[in-house]
Amino acid sequence: MKTKNELNSLSGVIVDAAMEVHRELGPGLLERVYEAALQRELLLRGIPSRRQVPTEVFYKGEHLDEEAYRIDLLVDECVVVEVKTVSVIVPIHEAQLHTYMRLSNKCLGLLINFNVILLRDGIKRHVINFPQ
Repeated sequence: MKTKNELNSLSGVIVDAAMEVHRELGPGLLERVYEAALQRELLLRGIPSRRQVPTEVFYKGEHLDEEAYRIDLLVDECVVVEVKTVSVIVPIHEAQLHTYMRLSNKCLGLLINFNVILLRDGIKRHVINFPQ
């Protein structure tokens, strides 16, 4: 498990990579395009990630054999990144990120909306039970 400082540093690299993708592509494309470009940019920076990672769901201790949920990007096996291309981030988008974080047992998540003029306006960082 990474320390708080390591996670903060990784979060900064992810945001910087997302800004580079946004500078190159601009707003207006499909989520999957930004997802692929962000994964590529992270790889260029030496950061591993996986796309469309299935998330297991348990109900009262029993595994539900459903693959209903997929994490857009799991960075370095510890940061959940949810990619959006919407006009406005609404509470359900943040709830979705929290659900993915909880189901995957990850404490740090980034919600990145590429459909904005300035990407800094489209980034939300969420923390659950941050390590010491």
